[in-house]
Amino acid sequence: MNLQKFLSEKPWIWSFAATMIVWITTVLFTGGASSFGLSQAALTFAAFSVIVGIGQMFVITLGPGNIDLSVPATMTLSGTLALKLMDVQDGMILFGLMASIGIGLIIGLGNYILIKALRIPPIIATLSMSFIVQSVAIWSNRGLRIKPPETLAGFATSGLLGIPNIALVALVLSVIAWVLLEKSIYGRWISAIGQSRFAARMAGIPVDGTRLVTYMLCAVLASVCGYLLASFSGGAALNMGSEYLLMSIAVVVIGGTAVAGGNSNIPGIWGASLFMFLVVSMLNTYGFGAGFRLILTGFIIIAVILLAGGKKSIR
Repeated sequence: MNLQKFLSEKPWIWSFAATMIVWITTVLFTGGASSFGLSQAALTFAAFSVIVGIGQMFVITLGPGNIDLSVPATMTLSGTLALKLMDVQDGMILFGLMASIGIGLIIGLGNYILIKALRIPPIIATLSMSFIVQSVAIWSNRGLRIKPPETLAGFATSGLLGIPNIALVALVLSVIAWVLLEKSIYGRWISAIGQSRFAARMAGIPVDGTRLVTYMLCAVLASVCGYLLASFSGGAALNMGSEYLLMSIAVVVIGGTAVAGGNSNIPGIWGASLFMFLVVSMLNTYGFGAGFRLILTGFIIIAVILLAGGKKSIR
C-alpha cells in the first residue's frame, strides 16, 4: 500500500521506468554495441525536448486551455535571425544569444496581448502568432542556410566527461526552473492560478502579470532551444521546430504534469523526453516502417499515461 501511494505521488517514475525498459531492449537487440552511442544521442536530442518542454509545462500549469502552439515557429525564427546576426563570427555569439532571448520576449508578449486584449483562447492566440512568426522566419531565411560560428558549433556538438554540452545546458535550465517552481513565490502563484483562477484573484495574486511572465518565459525557452538546435545542426532550417509542437506537449503530459493545471513536474520531463527518443530509436532498430512506428508509439504513450495515472490528472 505504501508503495502504491509512493508511485501515485511520483508519477514521473513511470516515464523513467519506461525509458530504462526501452533502452535495455534496444541495447540487447544490438548486442550491446550501441549502448554508449545510443546514450549520447538520447541525452543530446532529449535535451532539446526538455528545454521546450519546461516552457510548455509552465504554461500548462496555469490551468485548462493554456497552451503555447507558437513554440515551433519561435524556434525557427530565433535560430534563423541569431545565425544571421552572428554572421559566422565567434565574437558575436553572446549577441546572438541575447537576440534570441529578445525574440522570445517579444513573441511571448505578443501571445499574451492576443489572449488578454482580444479575449481569445490561448490555443487560438498562439496558433495565430505562430503563423505570423513563421512568415517572418520564411522572409528572413530566403532559402539560405547560414552556418553558426565555429566555436558555438563546437560547443553544441561536444561534451564534458562524456555528457553532451546540450544536456548540461538543459540540466542547468531544469535546476533554475525547479527553483522557480518550488522555492519562489512565482511558482506558488502559477500553481494557485492553475488550481483556481478566481480564487487566486480573490487571494490578491497578480493573475494577469503572472500569466504574461509565464508566456514570455515559454517563448524565451523556445528561442534558446532554437538557437542551440541551429548551432548543433550546422544551420537553421524552416522546418527545424516542427517536430517540437506535439513533442513539447507530450513530454509534459507523459512526465506527470497535470493537464488540468496547478501541478507540474520537472524530473518527469527528462524521463518523458528520453523515453520518446528511445522509442523511435528502438522501432528504427527493429526495422519498422514509418506508419507502424507512429501507431505503436501512440499506443506506448497511452499506456505510459494510464500507468502514471493520466486519467486522474485529466479530470
